[in-house]
Amino acid sequence: MPQMAPLNWLSLMIFFISIFMLTNSLNFYSFAYEPLESVELQKPTIKINWKCL
Repeated sequence: MPQMAPLNWLSLMIFFISIFMLTNSLNFYSFAYEPLESVELQKPTIKINWKCL
């Protein structure tokens, strides 16, 4: 029946959006950054007194 075609498109859209959100959330939560504890990455701070300039 052609009158039921929009319901089929709606269910397909909901299905594909849910699969998309599921794969995005699994990809987001499965990747973990490792903390960087290197001394080389710490930049030395240079303190400049603005009153002496």
